[in-house]
Amino acid sequence: MLLEGSCHCGAVRFRVESPHPYPYQRCYCSICRKTAGGGGYAINLSGRAETLEVEGAEHTGIYHAVIDCKPSVGERHFCRHCASALWVYDPRWPALVHPFASAIDSELPTPPEHVHILLDSKANWADVEADDTSQCFSGFPEESIAEWHQRLGLEESDEGDDKDSSG
Repeated sequence: MLLEGSCHCGAVRFRVESPHPYPYQRCYCSICRKTAGGGGYAINLSGRAETLEVEGAEHTGIYHAVIDCKPSVGERHFCRHCASALWVYDPRWPALVHPFASAIDSELPTPPEHVHILLDSKANWADVEADDTSQCFSGFPEESIAEWHQRLGLEESDEGDDKDSSG
């Protein structure tokens, strides 16, 4: 599925092909929550890095979160004008890019279930809206974004299947 996204002010627009477009995984880690998660979590999708096209790249900035007192290699791209979180790229999984669902303008499919991850970092005020189809994890699940789509028969193709469960 072609995902088209943008920042709030319109200075940055991007497109990326995604075989895994369902916004099912809610991340409650402090990094996602503080950089992109107004509801106490953020939702990352998965796309093929080689297909990422960006208009207005000169308006983007990159944030490297500090984890265990060291800057992460993961690159959190955002608009330098309006601060919209756009996508995450991690060189450990070079075939993938993870756009934030909140930055996507394309209509996304409705997930049949939700997975709540990194609940050990959840803010006390954030509600976990889990039902009997939801899965909840204090850390990362073993099932990757690609494997979740495959298990439910929702994957659009089998390319770009690197096993990155963090999104």
